[in-house]
Amino acid sequence: MPEFEKMLVRSGIVLIKYWFSISDEEQNLRFLGRIHDPLKQWKLSPMDLESRRRWEDYTKAKEDMLQRTHIPEAPWWVVPADDKKKARLNCITHLLSQLPYQEVERPEVVLPPRVRHEDYVRHPVPDSMIVPQVF
Repeated sequence: MPEFEKMLVRSGIVLIKYWFSISDEEQNLRFLGRIHDPLKQWKLSPMDLESRRRWEDYTKAKEDMLQRTHIPEAPWWVVPADDKKKARLNCITHLLSQLPYQEVERPEVVLPPRVRHEDYVRHPVPDSMIVPQVF
């Protein structure tokens, strides 16, 4: 795999790889939350249950993958992710720091006045097309 990644980088692609890492305890809490919250049960798949059972096997495979594919041209970055919101913000901040960019000057946007026509009347939407307002 590293040769493929090196080829991508040589062709001008910026390859930045992130692994969101959660602790065994956090994964357990998240899965329990999904099991006991009917609004979150859809998130729990048979694959999740199997991954919980095989936590150590999957962790070993992840460690092996990181070791084999962490190359100077395309390193892995591990994001501590027990706190989802902080993890996402930290990753976005880091990602932006990896890319060269500069502020682009933008012209001021002015909302133009709406053109009104005296003879236009907005037609009502037929009741049969309206989504019921449950909330």
